[in-house]
Parts: sequence; C-alpha cells; structure tokens
Amino acid sequence: MAHPSDYARPQQGEPVEHVQVTVVFLRMLEPPLGRPVAWPAGVSVEKASLSVAEYRQIYDAVGHEWLWWMRRLMPDDMLAEHLSRATLDIRLLKVNGRIAGFYELDASYWPYVNLNYFGLTPEFIGQGLGGTFLRHAVLAAFEGAVGLRGLLVNTCSADHPRALPGYLRAGFVEYRREVEQWDIPTRLGLAVPEHLRG
Repeated sequence: MAHPSDYARPQQGEPVEHVQVTVVFLRMLEPPLGRPVAWPAGVSVEKASLSVAEYRQIYDAVGHEWLWWMRRLMPDDMLAEHLSRATLDIRLLKVNGRIAGFYELDASYWPYVNLNYFGLTPEFIGQGLGGTFLRHAVLAAFEGAVGLRGLLVNTCSADHPRALPGYLRAGFVEYRREVEQWDIPTRLGLAVPEHLRG
C-alpha cells in the first residue's frame, strides 16, 4: 500500500523551499492508566466523515503555521481514497460548536495504529485543551483494539515547540530520530522559519 507521503512531491522544476527538519519517532506500547477524559460544558469530540474540501480546510487551519504540506500536494482523488478507508478514524474537537482541532488515527499499519495528525487551531492553543485532547486520541486508539501492539506518532522541529514535551507527558517514548530534507513548493505559501532552511 502506498503511503500518502509518496504522492507529496513537487512538480518537476517548480520553485521550492529547501527545509531541514529533525523528525522524532515515538511509540506507546501499553494503554495509559488513569481516568477517562472528562470535558467541561461546551467542549466535545465528534467522529467525523469529511469531504476532501472539508479535510483540506481543517488540515490547513491546524497545520499552516507548522509546515503541514504533504496532504496539500495529494491530488483530490488520492485524498478522497485515503479519507474513505475503513482503517481511518478522524475526530474533531469542538468548543461551543466551533472546530478547535482534529486528530487522525490510521490502523492501516496494523498491528500498530499511527497518529497521523494531531493539533489545534491557532485560536485554541494555550487554553489547556491539548493535553486532554491527546489523551482522548490515545484512549480511542487502544479502546477495543484486540491485538494492537502499540500506538505510533512522530513530530519534528517544524512543529509547535510544546508538541514533543506533550507527547512525552502523555506516555509516548522516543525510539528514533532522523534528519530529513523537505522540498516544499513555494506555491503553497508557507512561511519557512530561518532556522529550518536547509
């Protein structure tokens, strides 16, 4: 099965930004202990079935500042096929009916589940929602998953600086780091921080 990032390639000869990132790979092999997630009034998490346009809008809202670009290069038909897979579980975080974030669990890596994407929209960062939302994602991955060997996620030096500490606090353990070179098409309009320019 082709991984979605296989299709995230610039067109030949198009202008690109050369980006160097350190990618940190993490895993959680046992479900965490503790209580189920409890949300305050007005906050909820909903299972979502999204159209390509809806997905693109949420993906960009959450990831624009953190250089989320690979899914933006996926053609609509390939993204639609990805979104239709029974192994995919997308949940939306809502605050008083407004989308505040999303996560995407992918069981096509079975017996592991991959947390493909996780994040909040900019206006809801720093309001104490991220840690609880991440715990929700972890519990959802392990819930009823007989035979699951672990939950995987990766983050990188382009992500929010609190991403890696947040994953470690949630119980993930780092097991590998790699330096990657990205060629991000300038047509995407993403602002590349100076410290990431390769």
